[in-house]
Amino acid sequence: MRGSLHLARGISRPGATSHVLWPRSCLASNPSSSAAAPHYETGGIEVQPFFASQLWHGGPVVARSGSRRHYSTERTTRSPGTLPPFAFAFDIDGVLLHVAKPIPGATESLKLLQEKKIPFILLTNGGGKHEEDRVIDLSSKLNVELSTENFVQSHTPFQELAHGPNGLKDKNILVTGSNAAQSRAIAEQYGFKNVITPADILMAHPTIWPFEPLMEEVYAKTARPLPTSQPKIDAIFVFNDPRDWALDIQIISDLLMSRDGVLGTYSSKNGKPDLPDSGWQGDGQPPIFFSNPDLFWSASYPHPRFGQGAFQAAMYGIWRDITGGKELKRTVIGKPYRQTYQYAERVLNNHRAKLLGSGIEKLGALSRVYMVGDNPESDIRGANDFVSPDGTDWTSVLVRTGVWSAARGEPAHPPKMIVDDVAAAVNWALEREGWR
Repeated sequence: MRGSLHLARGISRPGATSHVLWPRSCLASNPSSSAAAPHYETGGIEVQPFFASQLWHGGPVVARSGSRRHYSTERTTRSPGTLPPFAFAFDIDGVLLHVAKPIPGATESLKLLQEKKIPFILLTNGGGKHEEDRVIDLSSKLNVELSTENFVQSHTPFQELAHGPNGLKDKNILVTGSNAAQSRAIAEQYGFKNVITPADILMAHPTIWPFEPLMEEVYAKTARPLPTSQPKIDAIFVFNDPRDWALDIQIISDLLMSRDGVLGTYSSKNGKPDLPDSGWQGDGQPPIFFSNPDLFWSASYPHPRFGQGAFQAAMYGIWRDITGGKELKRTVIGKPYRQTYQYAERVLNNHRAKLLGSGIEKLGALSRVYMVGDNPESDIRGANDFVSPDGTDWTSVLVRTGVWSAARGEPAHPPKMIVDDVAAAVNWALEREGWR
């Protein structure tokens, strides 16, 4: 499953409305921003609705556990020699892998699609490794030859913010994640040149955290000197699930209360009732970007574990207490958000053209993408809500091998189909498309 700002209204919730704010300096060079969406001006921050209301109004078709037949009223037939007009998008954790082991049928399903030259993309809210390293690891675990050409993880779109005339590649950015030093290495491979981690700040200013650091030895080994004693931070990125929440939230909060993003300063506008949002985040503070909103993910423990969404919830709660109830202005990408699906569709279309040996224009738009996932809040909600600019239908398929189980009740966001596992999902889709 795994140049302004995005204002999300908290962790993904049934019926919740989210908004996106991209730094205005990044909008012109960000091809995934929608020019057609309505915009609103609020305190110099450009706000754009991220989701329309729920698009799915029917209940799911369910393949009962143990059933040999999958029911659907929609089927197509194909002529010999026709190219597949459909494709797949697979989540990874809970769909293809359970921890480090393939879920039964996952390897065979991917190899079957490769043999039939049916395009697919791996679309995950996971992260923490560079795409090339992650693909090598997945290829080994799944025993399937994979490529970065059809792979998107949560922080992959961050690389677009490094480039372009208003990009951040030459600016100071703060990054954190499960391994902040690894997140720095990824950011540098994306093209960011001046990457700072919490360890750098802690080693330069030990009194910033007046408690015994939980990972002091790690920090000492990975810290680099700061470019100046009080650097100006131009953006904050959370690449994946942080480990030292307390230190990270302290440093992030300091920067969000700073003057113009300068470490160790405090804005005189904070808390001024005559200013928009009482002056909070209104004095040149850095935008903050989160790579995914997942509250839970499927690990080796029998029940789902907290993900990056839990860290965000803690950050939001502390920020509300600091500011007297103000919402944290932030950008959240990853599933279920539209920008991630739009980015993934572009990657999928390019991969399809290369796989089938034809130009995108000649192939025409995909008729359908089957999004196979285990998390109703990210995989299913995202596919249901996404309106493709090319008119492609994203069809959601929920498996029983990951985050969701019937014991947790009906999924908050109903899929088109519920099946036992990824093999059943692929078989159902191929039968539906007339490709069995």
